Parts: sequence; C-alpha cells; structure tokens
Amino acid sequence: MSSKSKGWGGEVTMRNVMSRNWAFLLCFCSFCAGVLFTNRLSMVPESRPSRIGAERIYSEPDGCNQKLVIKHTSNDSPGEATNHVIQELNKTISNLEMKLAASRAMHESVHNGSPISGNLKTLQSNSKKKYFMVIGINTAFNSRKRRDSVRATWMPQGKERKKLEEEKGIVIRFVIGHSSTAGGILDKAIEAEEQVNGDLLRLNHVEGYLELSAKTKTYFSTAVALWDAEFYVKVDDDVHVNLATLGMILSKHRLKPRVYIGCMKSGPVLARKGVKYHEPEYWKFGEVGNKYFRHATGQLYAISKDLATYISINQDVLHKYANEDVSLGSWFIGLDVEQVDDRRLCCGTPPVWGRACHLSLVGI
Repeated sequence: MSSKSKGWGGEVTMRNVMSRNWAFLLCFCSFCAGVLFTNRLSMVPESRPSRIGAERIYSEPDGCNQKLVIKHTSNDSPGEATNHVIQELNKTISNLEMKLAASRAMHESVHNGSPISGNLKTLQSNSKKKYFMVIGINTAFNSRKRRDSVRATWMPQGKERKKLEEEKGIVIRFVIGHSSTAGGILDKAIEAEEQVNGDLLRLNHVEGYLELSAKTKTYFSTAVALWDAEFYVKVDDDVHVNLATLGMILSKHRLKPRVYIGCMKSGPVLARKGVKYHEPEYWKFGEVGNKYFRHATGQLYAISKDLATYISINQDVLHKYANEDVSLGSWFIGLDVEQVDDRRLCCGTPPVWGRACHLSLVGI
C-alpha cells in the first residue's frame, strides 16, 4: 500500500512540473506577440495636419442634406486654413437655417390654411432655382388704381414678366394679406384680380395700416420661403421703380453677406398723440425731441438673403414699433450689418432721370 501511494504521489508531482512549464511557455509567447503587435501600431503615421499642408472643409449640397468634405491644400498657412474652415462652416449653417426657415414658413402656412398654401407648386418648382432679387410691392385692397398704374409702367406683364424671372432672375409681386372678414367681398375681388393678372403674393396676414410692421415680417418670411434670392426688396405701390438702376445698385453688393440698402434717414420721434407717424413708445428713445436711429425710408429698401432669413427665423420675437421702417431698422441693431446709404433710392417728386424710383404722379 505504501509503495503504491508513493508512486502515485510522484506521478502527480511530475504532472504539476509539466503544467508549470507549459504555462510559462504560453505566457512567454503571449508577451512576444503583444510586443510585436504594439510595434506594428507605432509604425502607423498619425493623421495630423502638418505646418505646410492644411485641411480645408467645405460643404457639398446633396438634395436636402449637407455633406462636409475635407480637402487637403498645401498652399494655405494654418491661419488661412482656419479662416477658410470658419467661412465654409458659416455658409453651411446659413444655408441650413434658410432651409429650416422656409420649411417652417410653409408648414405654418399650410397648417393655418393661409393663402400662401396655394403657392406650394411655386415653392416646389423654385426650390433649386437661384434669383437675383425679389421685389414685393406693398399694396392694399383699395389701391387697385395704383396697381394698374404700376402694371402699365414699370412692371412687365404676362410672358414678359416670366421672361424677366427666367433670364434676369427678377421676381415682382404685389404683396397683400386678407381682410378681417375672411372670404368677404374684398378677398373675392383680390382673388378675381389674381386670376386675371397672376402677379399677387397673398400673405397670412390681416390687412391694416397699423399692422405694416407685422406685414413686413410676414412678407420677408414668405418670400424667403418661396424664392432663393440674393436680395429681397420692399417698395410701396405709389413708387415707380427704374429696374435697371436698382439692379445696378444691388449688383455692387452681391458679395456682402449682411447688407441693408436704402435711403437712410434719422427723423424725429413724435411723442404727441394725434399727429401722423406718432410713436407710442417714444419714451424708449430718450428725452422728448430726440431722433430715431438711422434707418432706410419705407418707400423703397433692400436687404440681403441672410437678413431676410434672420427675420423669418426670429419673427416671433422681433419687436414691432408703430412705423414699419423704424421696426425694420431696429431688427438689425446689434447685428453685424452693413448699412448702405444710396441717395439714388431717395424717392422724390418730380421724377429725376437716373434715380431708382420716383413718386407716382398718377391721380389716385
């Protein structure tokens, strides 16, 4: 019995020694494999931009999606490359904001059942088309004679207006909302006029002289949703526009991202009730007798696409003053906006050759 126990114990001891040897061998092999794998990884170069080369990021439109593409350039310094990246990202963000504003405006108009929902086909056909400028002629229900005067003078009709849009990228529409009694006589008369001429842009807005600031916000929001233009122009229906001069003025500012062009003024803040252009919030402008900040006269002015998009996105929080031109100027205070005071946009009577506009002398 004792000899068998001893033999059995010796056999167990030999197996333990062999197991330890195999374990040590496996550990050594694993260590070698780990060292080899780590050395191979260290040979892969890191993807960092060098001092000589820089990576430029730009956006490529792909339908409704924006793709960020990295392009390597070897001529730009690190500082220049950073500026390029920031500029391209700003453009991408601006384009996305404009599409968001357009989609939101159309969604709200369809949801509210506003007249703009009838222009859904226009939006779809113009979604990829670029325009030079959109001119919105502010008009009212009782201004039929003024509209006919504009149609008979500077606003092309029918095929000529369509040709102007396609070849020159200039869109012209009369801008009007609806009456306080939706579907009433006034609305039916405007609808009949639209069927004949096809040159009206209906807004989701209740017409009223004291609501011009609200109408201006709605106009820019609607226009930027329907047409992708470089400039958006607002003009009164008693102003006759020289399209060639206006186009020449705007073309000089095409490369500026945020530009506000008009006949700049700074009139007095009228605190006394009962007078024309009375400002109920006169106290916001300091002492009685103070003047407004500089802003464009309301008869004719133009803003770039970025500013129209800004109005569309922030229309719910933009404050409305009693006077529409003051309201527009206030919306741009605090923004990095270039104001362009062009005296050719100052309308006067009688007409002066070479100016962009003059007051209509037609009896109305």
